Amino acid sequence: MANLIGQSLGRYHIIEQLGEGGMAIVYKAFDTRLEREVAVKVIRMGRLAPDLADKTRQRFDREAKALARLNHPGIVQVIDFGEHEGVPYLVMPYLSGGTLKERIKNGRIPWQKTIELLSPVSHALEYAHRQNIIHRDIKPANILISESGTTMLSDFGVAKVLSESDETYELTGTGMGVGTPEYMAPEQFRGQADSRADIYALGVVMYEMV
Repeated sequence: MANLIGQSLGRYHIIEQLGEGGMAIVYKAFDTRLEREVAVKVIRMGRLAPDLADKTRQRFDREAKALARLNHPGIVQVIDFGEHEGVPYLVMPYLSGGTLKERIKNGRIPWQKTIELLSPVSHALEYAHRQNIIHRDIKPANILISESGTTMLSDFGVAKVLSESDETYELTGTGMGVGTPEYMAPEQFRGQADSRADIYALGVVMYEMV
């Protein structure tokens, strides 16, 4: 995938790269229409097997609409989505407080503070599971921190967006289910993840924090 810094995806002018993962690259961008900073997550279509690309684009459109309807204070909302030169992207509010992953790098977190930080995330998960949406990639890098210090869960459903089917999905050449191995429940490796896999992953995050 070409470096998008300095380019525009429709009304979104890319400023800098914020993060990078196996499935996507996140950029800080400027919304030229509403004149505000946003985060743009560009899906790495090159990581997909060629025969899955068209199916993935179809799923992306359907799933992105479902994700945009999620409305919970503990979830970073999808405010727009589109496609640039055949590559799908999601647009979300830009949060300047960083990620829980960066916070953990500073050392262990007292259990009382850990519960305080993860409580909004657990409520967000409960809400999404009631909507029949599974996150599938709970990890500190996907838990963002607002300026006020409140935690919010991002990337909801992105793994499902990239799935060929509800049962399983394989990155090119990896032969394992979607997710981040360090936080995946055993069932998720076999492509059999349900809402319990999210709870398992959140437990791993809590252990890592304390």
